[in-house]
Amino acid sequence: MKIKFLIITFLAFLFLSCEEKLKPSIINLPNQQIPSQESWDATIIFSDSGKVRAIVKANHIMVFQDQEITILNQGFRVDFYDENGKHTSYLIADSGRVIERTRNLEAYGNIIAVSSEGTKVETSKLFWDNDRKKVRSDAFVKVTSPNEVLQGYGFEADQDLKNYVVYKVSGQAKVEEK
Repeated sequence: MKIKFLIITFLAFLFLSCEEKLKPSIINLPNQQIPSQESWDATIIFSDSGKVRAIVKANHIMVFQDQEITILNQGFRVDFYDENGKHTSYLIADSGRVIERTRNLEAYGNIIAVSSEGTKVETSKLFWDNDRKKVRSDAFVKVTSPNEVLQGYGFEADQDLKNYVVYKVSGQAKVEEK
């Protein structure tokens, strides 16, 4: 009786220990969907002629070298500096992408851009044109400056937010009487 119990126990143990180990699933993705570089909690410093022009802090960055695109997601912040190294503005967004060939930036999500003079732009979509040194949006935008609060659909400004135009505008402004 003891021998039967030992044989059954041994066979049960042998049967249970012979299972095939699980292999991780492998998904073949097209090369366009695989980044060539990937970073978390990254800080990137952009300089021109040895002078810092922008500092990007991103929670997640994916670089696609073949497509010349860098994706910023999970939130990022860009601090901009003038040619003298003075901080001029910053931009916060949920996600974005940089076109490497042109160095243009597209930002998406909850976007807030604030100049050192206190002008604040809020929108859901913003495009920075590196060649023209201008920012623009075709989405709803709210611009708050020390003198006015404007809202509208469409926006264009210089990169320091000193001169701007809001399209299809509504809002309030202080007008000085002369």
